[in-house]
Amino acid sequence: MKESFNKSELKNYLMIMVGITILAIGINVYYSPQHLVTGGISGLAIILDYVFRIPLWLTNVIVNIPLFIVGIKIKGMDFAKKSIFGAAFVSVALWYTSFIPPVQSDLLISSVFGGLFVGAGVGLVLRSSASTGGTDLLAIIIKHYLKKIPINQIMMCIDGMIIVVGLFVFGVEKAMYALISIFIVSKVVNTLVEGVNYSKEVHIISEKSDEIAQELMKHLNRGITSINGKGVYTGKSKDILYIVCSTEELIELQRIVKEVDTEAFIIINDVREVVGRGFTQPQYDGYKEEK
Repeated sequence: MKESFNKSELKNYLMIMVGITILAIGINVYYSPQHLVTGGISGLAIILDYVFRIPLWLTNVIVNIPLFIVGIKIKGMDFAKKSIFGAAFVSVALWYTSFIPPVQSDLLISSVFGGLFVGAGVGLVLRSSASTGGTDLLAIIIKHYLKKIPINQIMMCIDGMIIVVGLFVFGVEKAMYALISIFIVSKVVNTLVEGVNYSKEVHIISEKSDEIAQELMKHLNRGITSINGKGVYTGKSKDILYIVCSTEELIELQRIVKEVDTEAFIIINDVREVVGRGFTQPQYDGYKEEK
């Protein structure tokens, strides 16, 4: 078990390092040369580099040290372990990727590719249950004292203030391209964290639920769960069928249900990712019991 744990931890730390390197490339090669401020410590660092010529990596160190001291005091060392590593490695990565020549491109290309790189980097770090410190850590600290305010609103306020400062320093045009990049970052992060194996969650309410279940199992080869339900208006008991299928199988499912019962009630919801037999397998090493 210990060996499995060590391998899992090593894999996580390697993923953090790869993710942060990709993130640093996005900042040094695309964001910083074009002065694209997308919030966060990186946005603040770009502003300070332009105004005071303070290197990006140094700003990251100066800002994160007091934040982690307070964070450890509030949340404990276990909370901060991976995030300290992440924040420290961000400074290292910003330093060694600063030697990569910046891409000489227009604002649109920089905002798009910068967003792709930064989003991919942040996504990999989050998948490793870590963070890069900075504004998300500041938001956690503020949340500790202002418990009634949602943490996402705190983060939006912090990043919003940095973006507004960037707007005054670099102008409206670059702020608009920064918003494009923020949108791309959010989409890439969501894809990496939540997955791309989209499926459909289907609830079927019918007087002929047994017949429908038999036909679906015969033709789709999918597991089905029957849930006991009761119509509030009629007072009649009826079974609700629950099934998760692929997007491609949805049309066939609807056809089968309507062939058995034209009055069946079908509820369809989007599912971002399904892990398990018949779909995808977990992407973590997991715990293996010793024998």
